[in-house]
Amino acid sequence: MSGQPTAWISRHVLAGADLGPLAGLRFAVKDNIAVAGVPTTAADPRRTTPAAAHAHVVQRLLDAGASVAGTTNMDQYATGLVGTRSPYGLCHAVDSPDHVSGGSSSGSAVVVAGGEVDFALGTDTAGSGRVPAAFNGLVGIKPSRGLVSATGVVPACRSLDCVTVFARTLATARTAYEVMVGHDPHDPYARLLTQVSPTEGRARIAVPLTPLDLEPTHAQAWEAALAAAAEVAELVPVDIGPLLEAAALLYSGPWLAERWLAFGAAMDEGPEVDPTVRTIVRAGATITGAETFAGFHQLAQLAQAASGVWLGVDALLLPVTPEHPTIAEVDADPIGVNARLGRFTNMTNLLDLCAIAFPGPRRVDGLPFGVQLLAPAGADDRIHAIAADLLGEPRPAASAGRIKVAVAGAHLSGQPLNADLVARGGRLVRSTRTAADYRMFSVPGPLPRPGLTRVIDGEAGDGIEVEVWSLPTDAVGGFAATILPPLALGPVDLIDGQRVLGFVCTADGADPERDISSFGGWRSYLSR
Repeated sequence: MSGQPTAWISRHVLAGADLGPLAGLRFAVKDNIAVAGVPTTAADPRRTTPAAAHAHVVQRLLDAGASVAGTTNMDQYATGLVGTRSPYGLCHAVDSPDHVSGGSSSGSAVVVAGGEVDFALGTDTAGSGRVPAAFNGLVGIKPSRGLVSATGVVPACRSLDCVTVFARTLATARTAYEVMVGHDPHDPYARLLTQVSPTEGRARIAVPLTPLDLEPTHAQAWEAALAAAAEVAELVPVDIGPLLEAAALLYSGPWLAERWLAFGAAMDEGPEVDPTVRTIVRAGATITGAETFAGFHQLAQLAQAASGVWLGVDALLLPVTPEHPTIAEVDADPIGVNARLGRFTNMTNLLDLCAIAFPGPRRVDGLPFGVQLLAPAGADDRIHAIAADLLGEPRPAASAGRIKVAVAGAHLSGQPLNADLVARGGRLVRSTRTAADYRMFSVPGPLPRPGLTRVIDGEAGDGIEVEVWSLPTDAVGGFAATILPPLALGPVDLIDGQRVLGFVCTADGADPERDISSFGGWRSYLSR
């Protein structure tokens, strides 16, 4: 790892408040994700300017009590699944100096597997959050696209890039994931997704209808994984042909051109550029607009053909890779071996799927073997619960229930108390307004704050700007205890008719001289 070990601690922790769900945990950050004060090199040593601020996801983890241990090695510009394409040297698998660690998030996986940190951030465009997990015996969560902000991430293929997390257990990975998820209005690819509830009882899991072309020791581990899965779930054979065809599209057409757009200007003849990365990405410079749209049309056809996979099942179970190559094998055929490693992972973001990788039965030679569950976007909670069943771990408690709370002042994104929401597992659901008949009052005190009051008579307005956050059910009581009179949590009606909890003001705080409703929201009032 590089950077300053344990140099960044949450302002929330320094303030002596509730330490948050990640208190005491240390994490590492893939070197294409910004950590303030450290160059975000993306494994290009010419990128020497220190980051001015933490990436959005790093800040969320800090605000939840975790601390950064450092940044980690990676395949240059996140182009590779092998962990050998870095001017800083290659990473080998933790269990074997002869075998690759997987990439591009190689260093992040290795430091977790080696026990140096509790969890680590990676990215996954083609499988980089799952292949290193498989090769090092870890859990790797790849969220649905847009659930976790990519603000502060050096893009590889911007429309597909996902920030991921590695951990040694599902429980730790899930705890970090719960904090990482949060809508970021500064990320143009951020989106709000309603999560599908976990399946009660025995899950129905799709598995490939026909045998897979796996390396022999991988094939033996896969058969053992299927047998173990059949003990806790119903296995349903399906045709995965369209998914495999979609996987082959990633390094062609629109998405290779998108890589060229992201960092092609850096692919000069200098010794700092990995020659394999240069060869791959330069091909994107000559792709035409017509070829780009042809790729989009082909993907749409394959997505339609693949839609039948999900009928009547909860998830699809696949190996993460068809083999675990040696470093020598990658040196001999760097592009061919890498392409084979993405056979079961490349299609995930193209087809808008979520995924989780986790250890299956070990191979007969003692190396780890990784499997993965995939499902359509928004089924993250569901596949995490099924993974827990297959691993013999308790299902994640965080998926049990959440309560929506509307905030209007100091708890808004970017405001002084927002970190308290994040530390309690809060997720931003959306920005909206209250119903038209609410007024907002400035409440005096050490920290300026607004209070909302509903009026019975009087002129209706346009409502007051609020953010709706969701909190784990068991966190709401502690949060309510931090609210000082004349404010309290009570029912607030939104402009769309939905009723949630929110900050309401009792009559003694609704001073007509402090009515600031005309500003329409707290941020506008502060910028007056």
